[in-house]
Amino acid sequence: MFDLEPAAMDRLSLNQITVDQWSLEEAIDGCIRASVGWIGPWRHKVQEVGVDKAARMVRDSGLKVSSYCRGGFFPAFEHEIASRHEDNCRAVDEAVALGTDVLVLVCGPSIDKNIDAARRMVVDGIGALIPHARAAGVKLGIEPLHPMFAGDRSVVVTLGQANDVASNFSSDDVGVVVDVYHVWWDPRLYEEIERATGRILGFHVSDWMVPTEELLAGRGLIGDGVIELRRIRAAVEAAGYGGPIEVEIINRGLWSRPGDEVLGAVVSRFPEHI
Repeated sequence: MFDLEPAAMDRLSLNQITVDQWSLEEAIDGCIRASVGWIGPWRHKVQEVGVDKAARMVRDSGLKVSSYCRGGFFPAFEHEIASRHEDNCRAVDEAVALGTDVLVLVCGPSIDKNIDAARRMVVDGIGALIPHARAAGVKLGIEPLHPMFAGDRSVVVTLGQANDVASNFSSDDVGVVVDVYHVWWDPRLYEEIERATGRILGFHVSDWMVPTEELLAGRGLIGDGVIELRRIRAAVEAAGYGGPIEVEIINRGLWSRPGDEVLGAVVSRFPEHI
């Protein structure tokens, strides 16, 4: 146990995927009922209702938007690069409409077996997106994913790699998102968090279950697994991050339960474990 005060409840943000059974409107209403002041929408939920209506719902609710998920997926065949770029520009514009200045990047897998080339395409893709994002006032947050997702979701699989990519660009434009589910295992984690000082744009929490029944959708409620959540939070804060803390739990079992029950568990566990 660490001698660290619980995180203030006003930093709690509901990442919408935690209650994927809810529409955006239902998630907004649930946050209001639970007195959660932040929300992190996902694009598929926004697109269900349209950007304009989604932005209006968020604005009318009084909720603040911690980040927008997601842009990225930069590795592409030559004929796909322009359309990928255009879609990422749209994601930037959607983030602005929703009222956040952070677009989370899931960088994408290799299009073939050349993973080094894919990683170069990530750098190139981010560089191409920066002018549009900068003009819109949006920062790009590289979220490294656990290595088990290298084949289908991201060739950026450690915080060190994310820092390496981000270092190609100004901290005014590009930073990193620390998601405990993806980085907790890394023996260089605390060194890399310190190295990310001034570049941390988001902090996501869940837990790693033992056994892990499903790699993508088997994340645990905070406090149910083996991650040193408070220690990581302390390191992230020492590196200068004091913003919202998104509870992002991808779990099919939770999606089968009533959303208010899931959100209630998140709210009750947050001060105990975060």
